Amino acid sequence: MYGAYDDAGEIMGGMGPLEFNDIQDATLDDDGLIECPVVALVDVVLYPRLVMPLFMSSKKALASLDAALERENSLICVAQRHSESAIPRPEDLYTVASEVAVGRTLRMPDGTTSALVQGRRRVEIVEFTQVNPYLRARARPIYEPSSISAETQALMNAVLELFERCVQLNRSLPESAYIFAINIQEPGWLADLVAATLSVSLEDRQEVLEMIDPVQRLHHVSILLAKELDRLELEDEIHDRVQQAVDGSQREMFLREQMRVIQGELGEGDVFQEEFSELHRRIEEAKLPEEAHARAMKELGRLAAMPPMAPEVGIIRTYLDLLTDLPWTKETEDNLDITHAAEVLESNHFGLPKAKERILEHIAVRRLAPDRMKSPILCFVGPPGTGKTSLGQSIAQALNREFMRVSLGGVRDEAEIRGHRRTYIGALPGRIIQTLRRAGTINPLFMLDEIDKLGHDFRGDPAAALLEVLDPEQNFTFTDHYLDLPYDLSKVFFITTANYLDPVPPALEDRMEVIEFPGYTEEDKLEIARRFLIPRQMEAHGLDEHAPDLRLTEGALKVMIRSYTYEAGVRNLEREIANVCRKIARRVAEGKRFAKSISATMLDRYLGPPRYTEPLAGEVDEVGVATGVAWTQAGGDVMPVEVTLMSGKGNLMLTGHLGDIMQESAQAALSYTRSQARKLKITVSAFDKKDIHLHVPEGAIPKEGPSAGVALAIALISAFTGRKVHRDVAMTGEITLRGRVLPVGGVKEKVLAARRIGVSKVVLPKKNEKDLVDVPKRALKDLDVVLVESMEEVIKVALHPVPRKPPAKKSATATKTSKPDSASAATTPPT
Repeated sequence: MYGAYDDAGEIMGGMGPLEFNDIQDATLDDDGLIECPVVALVDVVLYPRLVMPLFMSSKKALASLDAALERENSLICVAQRHSESAIPRPEDLYTVASEVAVGRTLRMPDGTTSALVQGRRRVEIVEFTQVNPYLRARARPIYEPSSISAETQALMNAVLELFERCVQLNRSLPESAYIFAINIQEPGWLADLVAATLSVSLEDRQEVLEMIDPVQRLHHVSILLAKELDRLELEDEIHDRVQQAVDGSQREMFLREQMRVIQGELGEGDVFQEEFSELHRRIEEAKLPEEAHARAMKELGRLAAMPPMAPEVGIIRTYLDLLTDLPWTKETEDNLDITHAAEVLESNHFGLPKAKERILEHIAVRRLAPDRMKSPILCFVGPPGTGKTSLGQSIAQALNREFMRVSLGGVRDEAEIRGHRRTYIGALPGRIIQTLRRAGTINPLFMLDEIDKLGHDFRGDPAAALLEVLDPEQNFTFTDHYLDLPYDLSKVFFITTANYLDPVPPALEDRMEVIEFPGYTEEDKLEIARRFLIPRQMEAHGLDEHAPDLRLTEGALKVMIRSYTYEAGVRNLEREIANVCRKIARRVAEGKRFAKSISATMLDRYLGPPRYTEPLAGEVDEVGVATGVAWTQAGGDVMPVEVTLMSGKGNLMLTGHLGDIMQESAQAALSYTRSQARKLKITVSAFDKKDIHLHVPEGAIPKEGPSAGVALAIALISAFTGRKVHRDVAMTGEITLRGRVLPVGGVKEKVLAARRIGVSKVVLPKKNEKDLVDVPKRALKDLDVVLVESMEEVIKVALHPVPRKPPAKKSATATKTSKPDSASAATTPPT
């Protein structure tokens, strides 16, 4: 409402103060135009016949007002298009405005001037005749049709009904506004009055002013009224709901206070007071640190000051429950008996010497310096099924600590680690604090499983949140967002597991001590099956009671390992053993006869045909075929390399799903072969006239890495020289352009794979001699390990000697007259 009412709340329309009667409308000139000073209004639209105060502070507006008062002339009040213009220009103003008469003026304490004005008629500004010192314009008066039809009268009645409802709902509108509105007989005047009272935008007000047809204007105002009424009804409904809720809570408070007084008179206790006393007792018994105790007492004080049914009561109760349930000082006493720990680890796990040795060293140091050593952060890295998680359980058993496991696979939200702030609805502490709450001690063994499976998205990076958790220099003041207090994690024994270290951020990897879990050898799997898997599955299937003399022969277990599983761990091997046990258990349950000893020849009956074919060394020595050995997730494997030469233009074709690094190794092997062509007695032109096809079988399996360089070079040299490759020689090593053999990884797995296929010699880089310590001595006894530093040494071991050719018979004449040149003397080997 823009000043349509005076201070007493009465509408000042056509019946304005007497001072307006002395001011006449501007006189029309010969063109039917009027010329008057102009006042620009900010966020205000003034309608004809309505009276309102205007507050002016700009020099131009005051100059226009003085000019109008001096000549007892009228003003043109026009709205600005944009309120930001401090000094409006003609183009900043609308063209449709109102001619107004100026009544009394008052100077205000803030320096502005208040002028009471009355709208007279609509005008359309034609041109501005003066800009300085004030605006002056010529305008054309706009006249409205005055006829009223029955339809117009019905529309006026509808607008009055809507206006009456708005006045009832809007407390800022006095009832006198509606009384004055029902006494208006002209549709245009009624539309202007209603538009002046509505809280609508400047554009909507100006649109009403620019509508000449009263009926059209009244119809537009009815639409604005309907929108305003919808808003007011919604506000009224919300207000009613809030009032009902407040009244209900006050009534509930009153009734509960009455109930408390009645319970006191009857000698009964207050339930809420009892809960409050219980919380206070738990806080005192929890032996909280000073900061945590102060926070708990503060929250308890807030809880006491709140009504029992306040929404925040549950949030504070949950927070206090967490504070009192967390183990702040309670810890279990470590069992530091090294002999006991070694027995526990050995009885639960076979192999894994490095991991066991590291744990025993930790126990020894804890025994000698219990208060000076910080708990280590270990990371077990290895293929699935190699016993990483179960070893963590054994370590907890050996140390007499609580074992708590948290799976991090697929966690993408940082709040899963650090928790949510209590300002959020449904906030919870992070997994670290929740797990410690379940553990009940401050020094459990905490296993963070699958740390390499962490993800990150718009909700944050959980791996970054783990930097503080897994840093002994920081985790003694770990702060969870929900707890919002420093918590000591330095006594927690953290162990993480991962299949690969590549996805782990370098900063996180740097905080952990990595212990690698290599894949089990065939001997290891046999021992694990005998000591752990078979007894466990027989017990699980009830065969330890009903068929105690059932056994699987060593040959059957070997066939299971070689032909029915392909893995680094023993999970699938245990599944196959369970498969055999189920079939035996069925025959026992049916009362049928069953075999007491399962041999290798009987496995087809229980497990079906073999799923994997065990690779074997070639049956004969061949040209262009070398035997390489490779490391895989499932352990060592054989990787034969085949090379064939065809007539062509010297192109090299690589097949077998080779990775970029392995393709580069093939290029390096070919470059070395070409550079040594004269020494190897290869015709130089052979490289330009032969296409080379290098293939690594089992093309569906991706192959990568530089360790096949030696095998690739031997196959190429064999193909170009015609020298056969010894089938009982397996080789590995990275090759350089000058023929040096560089060290590689996975030596243990590769040597065992070579032994498994039945070769007698293994060619390894000289610098890998240190890695032979990890190879079982039984395997080294069965193999002749040749350590080399250059390709010349490999060629001597892997290739047959150059075939001798019988000397050609020469005539005496030819001997005297002809002399062979060096190019023709080079032998061209068969391909």
